[in-house]
Amino acid sequence: MKSTRVKLGDLSVGFVDSLADAMRSCGENPQPLLERYGLDAARLAEPRARLSIPRYMRLGHSAIQQCGEPGLGLLMGQFSRMSQLGLAGVTAAQAPTVREAARAMIRFEPLYAANYRGQSSLHEDKHGAWLRFYSISPYNTYNRFVVDSVLASWAQQLSRLAQQPVSVEKVQIEFSAPDYAAHYSELFACPVEFACEHNQLRLNQPTLNLRNPEHCPGTWRHLLEICEEQLQQLTRTRNLRERITQLLGPLLHGREPDLAEVAARLQLPTWTLRRKLAEEGTQFRSILNDTRRDLAMAYIRDTELAFGEIAYLLGFASAEAFQRAFKRWNQQTPGEYRREQRRAI
Repeated sequence: MKSTRVKLGDLSVGFVDSLADAMRSCGENPQPLLERYGLDAARLAEPRARLSIPRYMRLGHSAIQQCGEPGLGLLMGQFSRMSQLGLAGVTAAQAPTVREAARAMIRFEPLYAANYRGQSSLHEDKHGAWLRFYSISPYNTYNRFVVDSVLASWAQQLSRLAQQPVSVEKVQIEFSAPDYAAHYSELFACPVEFACEHNQLRLNQPTLNLRNPEHCPGTWRHLLEICEEQLQQLTRTRNLRERITQLLGPLLHGREPDLAEVAARLQLPTWTLRRKLAEEGTQFRSILNDTRRDLAMAYIRDTELAFGEIAYLLGFASAEAFQRAFKRWNQQTPGEYRREQRRAI
């Protein structure tokens, strides 16, 4: 059986620091749990060390169970620091304003976190901006805390930068209101809406214009140059097949993207993309099938998602169509493959 090439994503182990602090605030010792996940002091101190997204979600779920605190992600956000984002965070901490810090955190996110499901984004207009975290639906007890921690950390990190509480105008969250919904209003001190189209928080222009007292222009520009170089290095190493594979993740949800849509995303004419793929010895349909197969194996092995949910994430019309395709790819059903992988752990 061919091994999966597609990873669901990973992030800097620096994120574990805020999880540990949140557990301590609940009166729990995080050390035994972290060591169980191979996150001892030496591992957490490794430069550029990463933790897989599925493992991070299982770690967070275990921490929530240990603390008995379903809103642990909100606590994590309150304990977050920009330095936990690595070089990108140190750079953002030198930004002249809240606006520039938000731009830096979003632009350089690939340097500290990569998720196949999407990337955070900043949507600016004349009245302010939305800081948006991508969708990781379907939501369950393993991933809601991720959204909570990201939105809460943005508010906390930007407040530290401005050395005063930033005024969040509104928070919108994709999943339905959980049992701990009241905690959001207490934390953000603004209207919080659930079951929305996006995960995002709103900042107005006066908030975006808040100055950073620690800003040093020369240091800021130097750090920006280093981050840009690293970001370019990340994208420079990808061939066309890898770039298409990366694009397909968010496009697959509930449907099957076609060659024309992917070509438009790459800003190429359809015929040019087809020719370039032929020069690499492949075609779009082959990349789509391989990506679906590899993602299916990763989702089944590394997550607790139901097969119907995985079918949706891979753009199949039904769970039955997904099951048939998986058996064609791997000569076994998704259930057989998951049981085999569980026994191997």
